[in-house]
Amino acid sequence: MKATVLIPAAGMGRRMGTALSKQYLDLAGRPILAHTLALFDRHPLIEHIYPIVPRDEIDFCRRQIIDPYGFSKIRRIVPGGAERQDSVRNGLQALAEDGLGQSERVVLIHDGVRPMFDKALMEELIRIIIAQGACVVGVPAKDTIKEVDAGVIVGTPERQRLWQAQTPQGFQFRLIWEAFRLADAAGFVGTDDATLLERLGQPVAMLQGDYRNIKVTTPEDLVIATALLDSLQEESA
Repeated sequence: MKATVLIPAAGMGRRMGTALSKQYLDLAGRPILAHTLALFDRHPLIEHIYPIVPRDEIDFCRRQIIDPYGFSKIRRIVPGGAERQDSVRNGLQALAEDGLGQSERVVLIHDGVRPMFDKALMEELIRIIIAQGACVVGVPAKDTIKEVDAGVIVGTPERQRLWQAQTPQGFQFRLIWEAFRLADAAGFVGTDDATLLERLGQPVAMLQGDYRNIKVTTPEDLVIATALLDSLQEESA
């Protein structure tokens, strides 16, 4: 079974400190979003891609990203919402409107500014989603994590149980659609998509990914991403 991908890229990039939204910043000669889209557009297990960008950037995205790089699997560009959860909801609604809301359809949700996901994990990720309903890519926490309240440490969780969630996060359509519906009804806002299923008691599997799968949100991240991308290109040369 092939997957459909939602790529929320509607952030304004305030932490990046640039006038241009972070997804359009240059990374090794291409906009960050172009690198991210290419990961999925070239993969044989991906059927459709839905980039999600601010409404007033849709034409810009088409002119600067979609058309110049010849992506062939873009079904349509979806207008984003005020928050990430709103943007993803708009993407799910677009799937339903386009006749792609089949119950067991595999839907991947991937940050537009994570341009270095290891594509070799795609087959295993999709397999787990088909078998178990939901799966998140992540990595074990390397550092000791402290719980802090008002500047004072109040707890130290067991590190061996802590993982850093990344994307893609993938779900069968019926599960993520219902989770969003119930979250909206309750006024619940999650920190990621998997949280919406967790609050309902739905098991979500974790697939170990790669520490290089960083989210580019600050100037320092852009420097690191450039170095990592150079390293990956040298490995594949």
